[in-house]
Amino acid sequence: MVTQSVRSARCRAEVIIAAARGVGAMEEEMHTDAKIRAEIGTGCSPRGPGCSLRHFACEQNLLSRPDGSASFLQGDTSVLAGVYGPAEVKVSKEIFNKATLEVILRPKIGLPGVAEKSRERLIRNTCEAVVLGTLHPRTSITVVLQVVSDAGSLLACCLNAACMALVDAGVPMRALFCGVTCALDSDGTLVLDPTSKQEKEARAVLTFALDSVERKLLMSSTKGLYSDSELQQCLAAAQAASQHVFRFYRESLQRRYSKS
Repeated sequence: MVTQSVRSARCRAEVIIAAARGVGAMEEEMHTDAKIRAEIGTGCSPRGPGCSLRHFACEQNLLSRPDGSASFLQGDTSVLAGVYGPAEVKVSKEIFNKATLEVILRPKIGLPGVAEKSRERLIRNTCEAVVLGTLHPRTSITVVLQVVSDAGSLLACCLNAACMALVDAGVPMRALFCGVTCALDSDGTLVLDPTSKQEKEARAVLTFALDSVERKLLMSSTKGLYSDSELQQCLAAAQAASQHVFRFYRESLQRRYSKS
């Protein structure tokens, strides 16, 4: 038990320490990959009428201890993810016919609160919908997420970071997934990938998790007041935006493996 606690503490410390390194590396990557991001509609700054999503940047395999890791930057929102497993699981958490999936979300400052626990549950439900846990029964897969900076659309960024870390760890999945956040202002205007300021001023904020095969809805998280038609409008916009996110995934992976 003592050894496991020490190891867990070291892993968490490494995630936090590497976060600072990841930010600098990702900012450099944003400049070098500006042309590619512009091609997929996510690289223009500041955002104009023709650009719905903020800058994307991603770097995988940043950490040495986890089996897979990824740092995902979405505008000024940045999240670092590490995946451990499939590994040995405690008897109390063992599931005989599939892997036990756990998500740990750590805020930038302080201890996890109610908001972090709620996001952990949403991310875990999304991961469980795509991870083929039956291939690794009686094992544990742990996803650790460290918030580096929160400038809006945090849950969507956490989902994207978790997906890229799972891919880096080689965890079998039936599909990739991504998160897209929509905000509705008082006039009913829809804003994709809102900033913190836009979220505070919005009448409603909706986050969707979608898969890469059929753009199927895996999870939704909503806050505020909206009508049924506005919900369908936001979902359709998120499904359209997810194509750009998944294309960014492919471009990012192609660039990584073409270098190796």
